[in-house]
Amino acid sequence: MSAVQFDEIAALCRRLRLRYIREQAPDMLATAKAQRWDPTELLRVLLEAEAAGRDRSTIENRRRKARFPAGKTFDAWDPARSTIPTGTQQGLRTLEWIDRHENLVICGPSGTGKSHFSEALGHTAINAGRTVAWFSIEDLGTLVRRHRVDDTITKAFRPIIRSELIIVDDIGLLPISADAAEGLYRLIDVAYERRSVAVSSNLHPSGFDQLMDRTIATSLVDRLMHHAHLVLTEGESVRLADATSGKGVTPLTT
Repeated sequence: MSAVQFDEIAALCRRLRLRYIREQAPDMLATAKAQRWDPTELLRVLLEAEAAGRDRSTIENRRRKARFPAGKTFDAWDPARSTIPTGTQQGLRTLEWIDRHENLVICGPSGTGKSHFSEALGHTAINAGRTVAWFSIEDLGTLVRRHRVDDTITKAFRPIIRSELIIVDDIGLLPISADAAEGLYRLIDVAYERRSVAVSSNLHPSGFDQLMDRTIATSLVDRLMHHAHLVLTEGESVRLADATSGKGVTPLTT
């Protein structure tokens, strides 16, 4: 193939937005010529490369939009160190509960793996082709304050439930403002029986009335727990255990 011909193909790929075919065509064409591929085989390989590239791009885009805080996946998760029963861990990792629009509530002391497990589930969901959104309780309060000015709070929460899994992390770690409590309630209400919400908290949901108005807490917990898997973690902080055993950092050398 002449340079002119290849430039024409590259231009057509740009026009048709076939980025991955354009990137891999030179190597594929050389391989096809050397190995005397049938033209249909070459076409199949190029189209597979384009499809695979687009799949990777979609996953990367969804991961970026999810706004995960730390990038923690199950690659760094040690099931044996968690107090979550092994069967429960495996069952949640199937993601079947997301397809059924069920919720997940993980509660327990700080450092017992609640956030790590929640985020790892989020990454697993994205890898499986689902959409995920991650929020802190403060994010929800900010959303309420921003949209209260022009009375568009209800409208602001509608795009959130386009995600198939919505994760709210670390409820109860810090005092909750009235705006944050309202934001959490609105999220649970709009997602009820339509989307899955995963919540991690230092408090059992029965104690949410310690964090917010009792009326809001009662209505919120009622909707949250109606179709929910409740997972309790316990024990000492894994982070603290790693720190005291010298596993928290790489030893210094001189």
